[in-house]
Amino acid sequence: MKLTVRIQLIVMMFLMFFTWGAWYGQMGKYLFKALKATGEQQGQAYTTFSIASIVAPFFIGMIADRYFSAQKVMGVLNLIGAGILYLLIQTKDPDVFFWYILAYTLTFAPNLALSNSIAMNQMKDPGKEFPFIRVFGTISWIVVTNIVGFYALGDKVDIFKISMVTSIIWALFSFTLPDTPPKSTGETSLSKILGVDAFVLFKDRSYVIFFVSSVLISIPLAFYYAHANLSLTESNLTNVENKMSLGQMSEVLFMLLIPFALQKFGIKKMLIVGLIAWIIRFVAFGYGDGISSQWILIIGILLHGVCYDFFFVTGQIYTDKKSGEKIKSSAQGLITLATYGIGMGIGSLLSGKVLDAYTTIQNGVTIHNWTAVWWVPAYIAMAVMVLFVLFFRDNTKKIQN
Repeated sequence: MKLTVRIQLIVMMFLMFFTWGAWYGQMGKYLFKALKATGEQQGQAYTTFSIASIVAPFFIGMIADRYFSAQKVMGVLNLIGAGILYLLIQTKDPDVFFWYILAYTLTFAPNLALSNSIAMNQMKDPGKEFPFIRVFGTISWIVVTNIVGFYALGDKVDIFKISMVTSIIWALFSFTLPDTPPKSTGETSLSKILGVDAFVLFKDRSYVIFFVSSVLISIPLAFYYAHANLSLTESNLTNVENKMSLGQMSEVLFMLLIPFALQKFGIKKMLIVGLIAWIIRFVAFGYGDGISSQWILIIGILLHGVCYDFFFVTGQIYTDKKSGEKIKSSAQGLITLATYGIGMGIGSLLSGKVLDAYTTIQNGVTIHNWTAVWWVPAYIAMAVMVLFVLFFRDNTKKIQN
């Protein structure tokens, strides 16, 4: 790959995650503090990304892959997204906000697949070359959340203004990316987009247990994205966005440790460690309330790398090992649809209802019982771990298909 192309792909990843990271982790706090949204309204706002994650494969499979170059689709989507963000920053009504953020996430979500397609189309060996490009997305997320934290913008509309400006820059830059023409020349079926071909994996009981566990553990993941920022802020943690970026730093570290951990411990032990980390982090968030216990909150943040990498990334590797060449793409698409679409969708809705259930108003002041809120995802993670430990067997033989 030419150095100029490598730099283009790095900038593409940087702009995409900069745009996303500016608002995603902070949206719940913004809705509560600036728009006076209820917990249910916050949960519904986060559900939009799950809806968009379900719709995106249809858009990519039915339209982008068949008729248009990926970089042009990316450019157009982000120009439209910038326009929607301009309208979004004008609203003060959380119900109207929902429709704007839904429209925006529908333009954003397809970029995750489009960026991978553009990058890998330029690579001779994506397995070796892609991680170096992708890690700049995580670095970008760290940079933008630290900017948001440094200027105390987490509860201000500026988080969306940043995304609007970078969307325009990203859109214009997209048109300069290497051409990635449509590749699908035949008929694209609904079953192929849904990953129905990968249903053969369900012949294996252990894979079924892993699949169900992945969907269920995505529910606590939604709690984290929706409420961690507000919870940490109300727990008297200072510079929340800056400290939450430590989670992405740990994600980079544990991502690099995965190959060594897999060799030493194997799939099952790594997945169990990931589940245990989820339980510990929610207990830490629940009991780390108060300035004297800030170190507990920091531990909860730092566990993000173990939680995400040791379960979700390791799970993607496990899925890759279980599936043959014919269904590899379908299998990854199916697990992504199930976790980010179904699991996190359920989690976002549930997180909002749970927050409202443990919210009281005293003398005109809204008080959240975060200990009670965080025990809900902790109990879910405990149940998933019990299910997984009892019934999962570390058998990574490929399913015959």
